[in-house]
Amino acid sequence: MAKDLTLAANSSLAKQAPTKSETVVQRAFIVGIALAVMWGLEVIDLALGGSLDQLGIYPRHVTGLIGVPLAPFLHAGFGHLIANTIPFALLGFLTIMRGVSTFFLVSGFVTVIGGMAVWLMASSGYHIGASGLIFGLFGYNMAMAIFERSFKSIILAVLVGLLYGGLIFGVFPGQRGISWEGHLFGCAAGVLYAYVSSRRAAKAAASKR
Repeated sequence: MAKDLTLAANSSLAKQAPTKSETVVQRAFIVGIALAVMWGLEVIDLALGGSLDQLGIYPRHVTGLIGVPLAPFLHAGFGHLIANTIPFALLGFLTIMRGVSTFFLVSGFVTVIGGMAVWLMASSGYHIGASGLIFGLFGYNMAMAIFERSFKSIILAVLVGLLYGGLIFGVFPGQRGISWEGHLFGCAAGVLYAYVSSRRAAKAAASKR
C-alpha cells in the first residue's frame, strides 16, 4: 500500500513537471516582465515631464547612488527605450535559458558592479538606460565561451556574436550624450561575473572527483 502511494505521488509530480516548451515560455515571460516595467516607468515618466530621469546614476554624488539599481529601468524617451528593447529581449532570453537564477545573478551583478563603477568614474550627468545591462549580458555570454569552454557556451557566444557583435564598439567614446562608460563598465562586469562563476563551478566539479 505504501509503495503504491509513493508511486502515485511520484507519478503526480512527474505530470506536474513543466515541458521544455512551457519552460521556454515561462522564462520568456520573466524577461517580458522586466521589459514591461521599463515601458511602464517610461509612460509614468512621460506623464511626469521626464522627472524620473533624475533618479539615474549621478557620478560622485551621494543622491546619485539611488540610480545604481534604478538606471536600467529608466530611459530618456521612447526612442531610447525602443533602441534597448530588442537587444535586452534577445540577450536576456539567451541568458535566462542558462537558468533563471543565472539570469538574475548576472543581471544583479552587472547592475550593481557596473553601476558603482559608473558612479565612481563616469562623467558628470545622469546616466540612465538598460544599455549597461545589455552590454553586461553581451560580455557575460561571450566570456563564458572562453572560461567555460562547453559546447553550449560556445553556441550561445556564436549566436550573441552574430546578433550583436558590433556592440563591442560601444565601449569606446563616441556620440555625445551616450554613456559609453556605462557600456564599458557593464561589459566588464559581465565578463568578470563569467570568470568568477566559471571558476567557482570548476572548483565545485573538482571537489566532487
